[in-house]
Amino acid sequence: MKQSLDLRFGQHLTITPQLQQAIRLLQLSSVELQQEIQEALESNPLLEEGEDEAAEAKTEDNAGETATADETETAGAENDDPETPEIEIENPSMAEGEVADADADWDEGFEPPIASSVRSGNDEMPDIDARNSPPQTLRDHLLWQMQMTPFSDSDKQIAQALIDAINEDGYLGCKLDEIQQLLAKHGPVELDEIEAVLHQIQNFDPLGVGARDLAECLRLQLKALDPATPLIEHAASLATPANLALLAARDYTQLRRDLRLAPPELQQAIQLIQRLNPRPGGNVQATHAGYVVPDVIVRKVRGVWRAELNGEVAPRLRINRLYERMIHRGDSSADNRYLQDQLQQARWLIKSLASRNETLLKVARTIVDRQRAFFDHGPEAMKPLVLHDVAEIVEMHESTISRVTTSKYMLTPRGIFELKYFFSSHVATADGGTCSATAIRSLIKKLVEDESSVKPISDSKIAEILERQGINVARRTIAKYRESMSIPPSSQRKSIT
Repeated sequence: MKQSLDLRFGQHLTITPQLQQAIRLLQLSSVELQQEIQEALESNPLLEEGEDEAAEAKTEDNAGETATADETETAGAENDDPETPEIEIENPSMAEGEVADADADWDEGFEPPIASSVRSGNDEMPDIDARNSPPQTLRDHLLWQMQMTPFSDSDKQIAQALIDAINEDGYLGCKLDEIQQLLAKHGPVELDEIEAVLHQIQNFDPLGVGARDLAECLRLQLKALDPATPLIEHAASLATPANLALLAARDYTQLRRDLRLAPPELQQAIQLIQRLNPRPGGNVQATHAGYVVPDVIVRKVRGVWRAELNGEVAPRLRINRLYERMIHRGDSSADNRYLQDQLQQARWLIKSLASRNETLLKVARTIVDRQRAFFDHGPEAMKPLVLHDVAEIVEMHESTISRVTTSKYMLTPRGIFELKYFFSSHVATADGGTCSATAIRSLIKKLVEDESSVKPISDSKIAEILERQGINVARRTIAKYRESMSIPPSSQRKSIT
C-alpha cells in the first residue's frame, strides 16, 4: 500500500461549550434563568452580585454626606468647648432613670416572631405555609377522613380499596364487582357491604366524591342542599343520564315536555344544576402556582411605545476582584488552576447573559415597532407577523428568534403577553391587503359576545359578516379559530329565552 499526504480545505461548524451555554440560556424563561444564576453564584466563587451603578453612586454620595456632617459636628463641638468631657448618653436631656425605663419598655414591647401555621387575620398577606407545604392529593384527603370514621377492620379495608379506585376528578373509576374480585383475595365480601361503605365515602368531603357518573355526582350535591331550595326537586329530576344528554344537546323543548315545566322554571332548574361542581376532586388537588415574570416592559414615552428589559429579572453579575488578583500570582498550584477555570466559566456566563439580553431587547423592540397598532387599538388591529420577518430585521436565524420568544413575556398596558402571541399568519383581504389571524380571532370573539342568546350566529353568518368587512375567511377557518378559543358552536350557545 502506497502512503501519500493530501491537503484538503473544508468548513464545518463546531459548537463550543460557550456557544452551547449561550443557546441554553437564550431559551430559558425568567424564572428558570434566576435559578440558573443562583446555582452559578453558589458554585462559582469568582461570581458575585453587583449593585446597580446608580445605586452604588447614590450610596457613595450618602456616605460622603454623612462623613461631612460628622466632621462638621465634631469640629463645631471642639470649637465650642475644647475641654468638654465625653458624654455617655446620646440625649443629654434624658436622665439615667429614663434611659433604663426606655430599655425596659423596648424589651417588653419587642416579641420575637414565633413560627406558627395559623394565618393572621389579614387576608391580603400570602399564605407562606400553604405555599411551601407539599401538595395534598385527593387520596390523602379521603384516607384522612376514613381514619376519622368509625369503620370496622373489614369495612376499612373495603374503604381503602374504594378510595384507591377514585380518580383525580372524584369519580369511582371501576365497577363494584371488580372491587369485589380484588377483595376476594383476602376473604369473601358481599356487594351489599361494598355498596354500604361506598355510601359512607360519598358523604365525605368534597361533596359528590365517589360518584359513578355525572348524574350521581350532581344528585349527591343536591341532596346536601337545603330541602327548601326553590325547584330543587325539578333539578333532581333533571340530574339523570337521559335528561343530562338532552341538556347537553340544548334540546329544551323535549326537556320541558318530559319534566312538564314552564320555560322560567326550567331555566331556574338549569341554573341550579350549573352551580354544582362536575369535578369535585379538582377542589382538593393542590397545585403549585405558576408565576409569570415579564422579561420586557413596554411603556408609552412622549407618545412613542418603547420596550425595555425588566431590570429585576436577573441580578447584575461581576467578577470578584480579590480572587481575580490571586489568580495573577502565576504559580501552578491546584488552587490557582481551579480559580482560573472558575474565572473562565464566570466570564462565559456574564458574556452569555449580555448576549441574551441584547438579543431579547432587539426582538422585543422589533415586535413593538411592527405592532404599534395593537398597543394603540387592541387585538383587532394586530398586524400579520412571522418569525422570518423579525429574523430579517435583526439579522438572525429564525431558530434564534424562536428560542428567544419561547417562554418570554412582555408587560404592556393591555396585560401580560407571551412574545409568541404577537406572531400570527395572515389572511388576504378584499382590497389586496392582509389581516392577522389574531385580529380575526378577536373579531369572532367580539361577535359572539354581542350575539343574541336566543338566536346565536352561526359560523357561516360570521363568515358573511367578515366578508362584508373585506376579510375573506372560509367557514371551516372560522370554526377552527372558534374552537381554538374554546367557544362552543351556535347550537350549544343557545339559551331557553
